[in-house]
Amino acid sequence: MHNFTEKMVSCPHCGHSIGITLDASNGNQNFYDDCPACCNAIHLNMVIDEQRETIELFIDADDEQIF
Repeated sequence: MHNFTEKMVSCPHCGHSIGITLDASNGNQNFYDDCPACCNAIHLNMVIDEQRETIELFIDADDEQIF
């Protein structure tokens, strides 16, 4: 599996498209990134599935799950 992958996500606050670079070398991760358009914090939860060699990215704002 490649350790770095680029994902396009939409800000749950304003809908702006954001390119996020994910580093899978440290396993599953929870982190926050600020939207460059509206400056609100976006919660990102990255889950690595090593069996299928996939990365799932869950995005939410204000404890509201958005897929």
